[in-house]
Amino acid sequence: MIERAKAALKNAYAPYSNFRVAAAVRTKSGRIYTGVNVENASYGLTICAERVAVFKAVSEGDRDIEAVVVYTDTEEPTPPCGACRQVIAEFNPDALIVMAGRSRTYTAKLSELLPNPFTPTRLPKTPRSEV
Repeated sequence: MIERAKAALKNAYAPYSNFRVAAAVRTKSGRIYTGVNVENASYGLTICAERVAVFKAVSEGDRDIEAVVVYTDTEEPTPPCGACRQVIAEFNPDALIVMAGRSRTYTAKLSELLPNPFTPTRLPKTPRSEV
């Protein structure tokens, strides 16, 4: 998975921060989905690599996330931001998170990086409206 993320890094679009990030998501089906950060001149519209990869998996109907790799071309690994942690928790609060840099890799469960996440189980049970 790290190699897949490294290969995707060339597609990162980071003209403002010059901080390129790539991610790879593996689901229970065994498929791997990659993503890169995509910046925007309107900074708030920027999206992280992890969310791109998760959304690609979900858009293909593959929601059972097992592991996420975050790769940066830096010496030290970079953890996912809080927003990405929350998005991953939606699909698996115990997903394995692999943070990889050029010289070191660190692995943790998402639950260690985001204890007590807001998940669908926290929502009140209400009947769905008919569409």
